[in-house]
Amino acid sequence: MFGILEIAAVLVGFVLLVWAADKFVLGASGVARSLGIPTLIIGLVVVGFGTSAPEMLVGGVAAWNGNTGIAIGNAIGSNITNLALVLGATAVLAPMVVRSTILRREFPVLFILMALTAILLIDGYLSRVDGCILLVSMVAFFAWLTWAGMRADPSDPMEQEFEQEIPEDMPLGKSIFWLLTGLGLLLIGAKLIVWGAVEIATFYGVSDLVIGLTVIAIGTSLPELAASIAASRKGEDDIAIGNLIGSNMFNLLGVIGIPAVINPAVVDAPALYRDYPVMILITVLLFFMLRTKNQKAGEVTRLKGLGLLTIYFAYMLLLYFTAIK
Repeated sequence: MFGILEIAAVLVGFVLLVWAADKFVLGASGVARSLGIPTLIIGLVVVGFGTSAPEMLVGGVAAWNGNTGIAIGNAIGSNITNLALVLGATAVLAPMVVRSTILRREFPVLFILMALTAILLIDGYLSRVDGCILLVSMVAFFAWLTWAGMRADPSDPMEQEFEQEIPEDMPLGKSIFWLLTGLGLLLIGAKLIVWGAVEIATFYGVSDLVIGLTVIAIGTSLPELAASIAASRKGEDDIAIGNLIGSNMFNLLGVIGIPAVINPAVVDAPALYRDYPVMILITVLLFFMLRTKNQKAGEVTRLKGLGLLTIYFAYMLLLYFTAIK
């Protein structure tokens, strides 16, 4: 019967992504620690990049197969999912307080990156030049994160939280093993997801964009969900929210930039007038949620979490009524 094999491929792919992303980040962090890289830089750059690795590989594989719409939908959909579904669900389970000064610096950068990406997409075509601009911007973002990490106050809460999470005594050989194993399984998982999702979309008459915005976006955000809940339960709220904001930056730059270089394509109009504005709206809303009068700490309460979840499910209804053929 059609659908069983395809659905199984997607589910197995998601399981591989979640497990492999964790091992990839573990291995990369261990290698960086062995090289003497400071803890905060490992957390901001290595871990931040690692949590977006599933989206990047899925987007790259999709573009290679001629389904760039999946990559664009995955990038925008993952950003919406991260801040509305993942953060909302995490806050409902345990209210979150954010104290890190780094997070307050990251929001303006995120707004700049959203504006840059919007300018590149507004003409309705994602070209190789656009992709190169985004990838160069990602390199600049890496440099900025490194600079921010080196200048950060040693007492910054995020520094202390990363110190507890990043492995200290893992041998270099073991770190390299998990790094390569995680990367290989991420690629296998990405291939399974893209194949199954494309077959399902074709059969049910759903566009690549919608599949990327929904099924694939949710699946590739599972590592962020697991990491955020785990960090929140340990009281590491700065890491929980910081990973999501960092992941959204990498999604805009890498998850859109890599597919653009591989396979330039026309951008579906709904992505520009429906989905991208929703992503901006949720980001701005979270920014104001975290603002306080004294600017020392922001809180995402259970009520705010429920509000984010409500927005997410309202967006899913919007997709259902406007995008399903």
